[in-house]
Amino acid sequence: MSYKFKARLSSDWVLEKPSGTVLPLSEVLRLLAAIDATGNISGACKACGLSYRHAWGLLRNAEKEFEVALIETSRRQGSKLTSFAQHLIWANRRVDARLMPTLESMASELQEELERLYPDSTQRLRLHASHGFAVEGLMQLANGMDMFPLELRYRTAIEALASLDRNECDLAGFQVPLGEFEQPILQRYAQWLDPDRHVLIHLAVRNTGMFIKPDNPKRISSVADLCNPDIRFVNRQIGSSTRYLVGLMLQELQIDTARVQGFDSNEFTHMAIAAHIASGMADVGIGVETAAWRCGLAFIPLVKERYFFAVHRDTLGTPNMERLLNLMNGDEYQAYVMQLVGYDASRMGRVQTLEEAFGAEFVASLGR
Repeated sequence: MSYKFKARLSSDWVLEKPSGTVLPLSEVLRLLAAIDATGNISGACKACGLSYRHAWGLLRNAEKEFEVALIETSRRQGSKLTSFAQHLIWANRRVDARLMPTLESMASELQEELERLYPDSTQRLRLHASHGFAVEGLMQLANGMDMFPLELRYRTAIEALASLDRNECDLAGFQVPLGEFEQPILQRYAQWLDPDRHVLIHLAVRNTGMFIKPDNPKRISSVADLCNPDIRFVNRQIGSSTRYLVGLMLQELQIDTARVQGFDSNEFTHMAIAAHIASGMADVGIGVETAAWRCGLAFIPLVKERYFFAVHRDTLGTPNMERLLNLMNGDEYQAYVMQLVGYDASRMGRVQTLEEAFGAEFVASLGR
């Protein structure tokens, strides 16, 4: 007997009245997001697969419960969301961005438990990595094909490399900035990298920088501005490489992190950082350019980062790893990553030794 289904977890908002009556909000939020994207209710109904009458019923019922208007309509300008409705959909996007890694990791663990009940299930590749758009696309493409299942658990780079060292995963994702911060970041990873045991698969080069509002009301131009008392910063979670990179940048400028309002905050994805700023809860954050673009934010580039998968040398010749490499070098995935704003896929799928990627001096520093 073989395994024929995939475990998924999802989250939905509900409103609960004192009486215990529950109002689901998922359909309303999807409709509001579609109105925001299309600019009219008819287009939103088509996008959501709803009748015009049903859509208006959802809106009127939600407005009754919230006791506030959700949309404004006019013959010349179509339909647009009120400020209240805009805040609703951005709150929903923040929730999705924040919970998605946790839910996907939990679903992966659940699926692993279920697979143990099916001894004939296909052997899976286990990928541990922080959230990234190229990784997300790889998962979607790989698991959307009859090729093989790929299991993903979201981890920080340190957690992923430690898992690889313990043979708890087959691929560990981590990023390394080019330039002056490369060596400090590499030394942070050093104890988990072994040139005799590990090789690297190059995924992409991506732009990392500051997210700000399009009109830049706080006139933010560099990392030095993070210590201004009227600027609210939103940070990645403790242990993440992006958070560590921010710390290095502040250290270079001799800025104590205690002077940065929001340095101790924690968000788990680039999209959560972007949604935080787009919704007005912060003025600036740092992440990959794709997230800024998707949320309509301005972007100030800071560094380029190479993203790698570390793998054990002896797994390169296995059928599943060869299929993964074929997928990464295929036209469909290459085209997907190339259309991601701020990503360079020109070296994707290239297998490298640690010395080829980081130089003989770094390998010699490992002392192995």
